[in-house]
Amino acid sequence: MSTSHRERDGRAAIGVLDPDLSARRLLSRGQAGVAVAVPAVIAVALLTHLAFGWGPSPLWWCQAAIALATAVYLVVLAFKTVVVLGAWEAAVIDLDEADVHRLSGEALPPYTVLVPLYREAAVLPALLERLAGLDYPAESLQIMLLIEEDDEETRAALPELSAPFEVVLVPPSAPRTKPKACNIGLARARGEYVVIYDAEDRPDPDQLRKAVLAFRALPGRVVCVQAELQYWNPWTNWLTRCFAAEYATHFSLMLRGLDRYRLPIPLGGTSNHFRADALLALGGWDPYNVTEDADLGIRIARRGWDVRMMVSVTEEEANSRLGNWIRQRSRWIKGYLQTWLVHTRHPVRLWRQLGTRRTLAFHLTMGLSTITTLVNPFFWGLTLLYLCTGTQYVQALFPPVSLYCGAAAMVIGNSLMIYCMMAGCLERGLFPAVRAMLTIPLYWALMSVAAYKALWQLARPDRRHFWELTEHGLVEGDLQPAIGDVMGAKRARTPE
Repeated sequence: MSTSHRERDGRAAIGVLDPDLSARRLLSRGQAGVAVAVPAVIAVALLTHLAFGWGPSPLWWCQAAIALATAVYLVVLAFKTVVVLGAWEAAVIDLDEADVHRLSGEALPPYTVLVPLYREAAVLPALLERLAGLDYPAESLQIMLLIEEDDEETRAALPELSAPFEVVLVPPSAPRTKPKACNIGLARARGEYVVIYDAEDRPDPDQLRKAVLAFRALPGRVVCVQAELQYWNPWTNWLTRCFAAEYATHFSLMLRGLDRYRLPIPLGGTSNHFRADALLALGGWDPYNVTEDADLGIRIARRGWDVRMMVSVTEEEANSRLGNWIRQRSRWIKGYLQTWLVHTRHPVRLWRQLGTRRTLAFHLTMGLSTITTLVNPFFWGLTLLYLCTGTQYVQALFPPVSLYCGAAAMVIGNSLMIYCMMAGCLERGLFPAVRAMLTIPLYWALMSVAAYKALWQLARPDRRHFWELTEHGLVEGDLQPAIGDVMGAKRARTPE
């Protein structure tokens, strides 16, 4: 990558982010027009039928909506199943430990670690200890603690720090988001490579070395390698079991499958390692997007660059309290909706940049999967109505094709998704959690609650870019995950 983006003082010049790729506004003019026109056309059609008997009946519109939703379910289920099954043969980057430790300090390039913090005094001591334990020469390492200027709690908990640690104060201006803090850090980054870690992260000590080797073995179009995330406290309660199983399925199967088929990869919020110059050229992170990581993964794909998965683990703390989990999950869903809306503002341009196959994958990953989470309660309600009253009220809504497809989506589709979650548990060694996957529909119901909260916030301009804080340090003690030797369970994989 070119170093033309470096200024004379050694700091970085971040490229300008195209306003059409920013979530600062919710809808483009075209999207707003469609959002108004479609309901208006349907309303006029219904009124015309009621007044004159012309056109489709209200029942027809209900049947069409159910048929469309059922078709979306089937396509999403088929896509996820194919991607997960494809993960078993994914050639993700698995580096030899001997090669990693054979690298001398002189052979390692400058590396910048960005650590955004807000109200993290409780976990700060452990975080600093873990960051200090990274196996990388201090003279080539820059660790920036990005702290909100008015966060007196975290600032008061800071001990005296020396190199490679730096404290960067983030001005308390809107939007008050993690990506804004990361951009401030990126503008001061001196590293050839950049990685983000969150406050509760426990990265493998040699993860930076592995990323360097991975980049050197991969073509220049690969501008990011994503390490895997897993939870160190899967056994705290039922919620953490389900959360750990979801992460296992997502990072060990879903993202690996996307990697195998070279489809756009929505990045995780942490442990994504970048070529610094590529990140600068992209304009950094969108400060208005509350899932800036997933958005950046799509922008990388639109640029014609690649993201690859790397076998290295960062452990995090799984949310063990329902309210905290809802806040975190609603933010994620809100960000996925933001990202989908941003990248569909110019659908033809998106298609030209990604191609047909990758465009369809983008919609299935970011948009339609999220929509099914919003639609789930409606179908659960219809199922409950059927169980309570028989076919009296629901039969008219389901013509034979919709009925058979809907039944397949409910029975076969849910079984496939439960299987995928169990497969994720087995891949990560979360064997006791396999039984809990029989109750995973209850977890999906909680996701629908979070989805409607996300939709409500997205509709409110004052909450649209609001970053709901996830509280860390809820589980006491330095518990270790009883999941066996994860690395030993991986197949031997080499970079292409």
